Amino acid sequence: MKQYALVAYDYKDGGALERRMVCRQSHLDGLRRLARQGRFISGGVILDDHGKMIGSNAHFQFPDRRELEAWLEVEPYMTGQVWEQVEISEVKLFDPSS
Repeated sequence: MKQYALVAYDYKDGGALERRMVCRQSHLDGLRRLARQGRFISGGVILDDHGKMIGSNAHFQFPDRRELEAWLEVEPYMTGQVWEQVEISEVKLFDPSS
């Protein structure tokens, strides 16, 4: 399994926060499914200086980037036009138990 860091920024059109809230439960349910499969490691929301949600960051592990990108194609924040810009980097996360 390869590990990936995802940083996604919301659309700046003024409607992303509303769309985020509409899609939020489906998004979280999907992350919980990925966590049970051992694919979602950690993540959370990116806040601006005023505490407003403007994006997301997460760590995943997938067999390859192609599978991560396939998941992104059906991710509610992508299909619901919440995330406009998504950056993915392969990473090797620190394992404190080793």
